[in-house]
Amino acid sequence: MTDFKLYLITDRHQTGNRPLLDVVRQALEGGVRAVQLREKDLPSANVYRLATDLRSLTREFDARLLINDRLDIALAAEADGVQIGISSLPVAETRRLLGPRRIIGYSAHDLAEARQAQTDGADFVTFSPVYATPSKAGYGAPCGVKKLAEAVAALEIPVIALGGISTRNITQVLSVKAGGIAAISAVLSAADPRTATASLLKKIEGYDQHA
Repeated sequence: MTDFKLYLITDRHQTGNRPLLDVVRQALEGGVRAVQLREKDLPSANVYRLATDLRSLTREFDARLLINDRLDIALAAEADGVQIGISSLPVAETRRLLGPRRIIGYSAHDLAEARQAQTDGADFVTFSPVYATPSKAGYGAPCGVKKLAEAVAALEIPVIALGGISTRNITQVLSVKAGGIAAISAVLSAADPRTATASLLKKIEGYDQHA
C-alpha cells in the first residue's frame, strides 16, 4: 500500500500566501503521489472541506491522500488512510476502526516508538526530525542520519525520513536505504513547486537505479 517514495505534508503557512490547493496541484503535476493533510490549527469543518477538495485533486492524479490524526474526517472524505502519533488513538484501535484496506502511517521520533508502531500494525513510519526544521522543533534535537539508519535496519515496514530534507542532503538519507522522503518546505515554499517536486523525485529515482 505504501507505493510512494515522496510524501508531501501540507502546511498552508509555508506556501508564500499562495492557495494551498494550487501548490499541491503543482506538486502532483511534478510527480508526487502521496499527500498528508496536516493543518492542525484549523477547525474541523475547514479540515473536512480541505480534505474533500484534496480527495478530488489526488484522485485526478491517482495519488494517495492521508489525513493527520482525524479518523472521522478520513472516513468522511474517503481518504486512503491516516497519519497518527503518540498522542493519537493507538495503532491497533485505529486499525479496528479503519479496517484492513486503509493505510496507517505513524509519526515516530525514536526507535522504540517506531518498533512499537510496527508491532501494532502500522503500514509505515515517518522518522523525524532527521535535520533541524521549524515544523519539528518541539521534538528536540535532530536525530541525524545515524539514528535513521538504525530504524531502517530494525524495521520491516518502510521508514520515511522527515525533517529538513532537501536536494542538498537527500543523498545522505537515501544512502541508508530509507523507504521514502517526506517533504514540507522543500516543496511548499519553493518558487516552483512542480520543479522542486520533480527534482526530489529525480534524486530518489536516480539513487534507486544505482543502488
